Amino acid sequence: MDMKKVVAFKVLLVLALTVVSTSCKKSSSSKNSSRATGWNVNSREGGFQYSTENKEQETSPGLVFIEGGTFTKGRVQDDVMHDWNNSPNQQHVQSFYMDETEVTNVMYMEYLDWIKRVYPPSDENFRAIYHGALPDTLVWRNRLGFNEVMTENYLRHPAYGEYPVVGVSWIQAVEFANWRSDRVNEFNLEKAGYLKRDAKIIDVSADQTFNTDTYINSPTLTYGGNEEIINPDGRGRRNVQVDADGNETGLYATRSSGIISPKYRLPTETEWEYAALGLSEIRSFNLYRGRKKYPWDGQYTRSGKRKIRGDQLANFKQGKGDYGGIAGWSDDGADITNAVKSYDPNDFGLYDMAGNVAEWVADVYRPIIDDEFNDFNYYRGNVYTKNALNEDGTVKIVTSDDIVYDTLSNGKVVARNLPGEILQVPVDENETFQRTNFDKSNVINFRDGDKRSSRYYESFGDDEDDVENENSNTSKMYNSPKPRIARDSLGNIIKEYDTSNNRTSLINDEVRVYKGGSWKDREYWLDPAQRRYFPQDMATDYIGFRCAMSRVGSKSKNKNKSKN
Repeated sequence: MDMKKVVAFKVLLVLALTVVSTSCKKSSSSKNSSRATGWNVNSREGGFQYSTENKEQETSPGLVFIEGGTFTKGRVQDDVMHDWNNSPNQQHVQSFYMDETEVTNVMYMEYLDWIKRVYPPSDENFRAIYHGALPDTLVWRNRLGFNEVMTENYLRHPAYGEYPVVGVSWIQAVEFANWRSDRVNEFNLEKAGYLKRDAKIIDVSADQTFNTDTYINSPTLTYGGNEEIINPDGRGRRNVQVDADGNETGLYATRSSGIISPKYRLPTETEWEYAALGLSEIRSFNLYRGRKKYPWDGQYTRSGKRKIRGDQLANFKQGKGDYGGIAGWSDDGADITNAVKSYDPNDFGLYDMAGNVAEWVADVYRPIIDDEFNDFNYYRGNVYTKNALNEDGTVKIVTSDDIVYDTLSNGKVVARNLPGEILQVPVDENETFQRTNFDKSNVINFRDGDKRSSRYYESFGDDEDDVENENSNTSKMYNSPKPRIARDSLGNIIKEYDTSNNRTSLINDEVRVYKGGSWKDREYWLDPAQRRYFPQDMATDYIGFRCAMSRVGSKSKNKNKSKN
């Protein structure tokens, strides 16, 4: 009897293991089958190929994760100027990434080195590319000050290597972010076996470069179409498969591969302010315990901790003729800028979100934040473009002969595009017809709303519908000076100031917001809600920048965290 029980038990055990094994196989096979059709995905025989692994976005070099949420944007405490430049309004920000520190001199020098190697300034065709990327070191000069040591050394001397780069215009900051995006994705693709190893150094040239958008849209045109680089011999078999007919698939990475990261860019004003406040550590049941005035806790600029009590928490101007305090005590450690990470980070892990240098953000400046129209990822400055196409439908790639140069209002010449990029053109009726969310390429002037800055203010009422379309352009709403930049028959640049006495504003579509206090600013400007503006093609000795990157996928990295 006992023997029969043992046999029966063994039979049941075998059946149970068989069922478990079968269910596991079914589970395993279902993982690679479509929930839409039931067909196999990533089959060796061909068909739909897609990464079925849910990959978390990898944090790109230099960045830290900022979990999004809601906050009060704008000044919530002191407003001694009474200019109502940033009235409080509630906004929601999606999760994103931001540079841990400001972009430093050594980071920017790497950019200059790359440009100099790929587009040598000794070649007349490329000279303006390198010169257009150079920071303006003359920003350190002062008519009644001796600052030549900074003019000559600040950018390049190793002693200033980890100091934030200055003398960079908004336009130059944007171009740095674009370059950084391509270099990071180029490296990611090389590591994954899609590109020839070290081609980024030994094979790159003006007509043979990598661009992220070009690779995504037409990978065979990357590196000037050099197959040796795009399809390297001995490439990793992990990304190349052979179908039933002997054809290779998976030669090129796509967005669905999860390898190509979103682009580096300047943060929007809303993102920057949200990240600077660092509200992540003062949440209680989804409510804020009080209001933060600075990126750190408390209402004062000096530390209250016993070991460092009285020490300044940021680099700023403490008073007239006082840029750092008395030497040896109560000193903030810097007279001009200071090395990044010299002061404690905020609760998001970001350094120098108050003091050191102020920072460019992406937005075009307007006195009013139109939160009545939008309170999600607020940003003013959208100019929508699309890829230019050849007659055969392929994308049009910029060559060395197609580089377009812009002459800025200060006479400086910069490259608008570089070889290897896809030529961009404004969107047209094909994209805008019957759309409700946008109706033209340039929407910077949408709902400007600030009639008091208009020279036509007396000629119409407060109703927005009373303004004729031609009067709603920024050139009318904001009557700012317009210097004349032209070239004579010999190619020499003619520069003329706008001497009109009838100008009523300094605001136009080429002024950008910058945030945060700097080494030259008083404590008042350390409040993250403060906002100022400056021409996008000009630079100073107190404005730098840091990059940001959009988050794709989940809002939070900690999906299993406990909730209040």
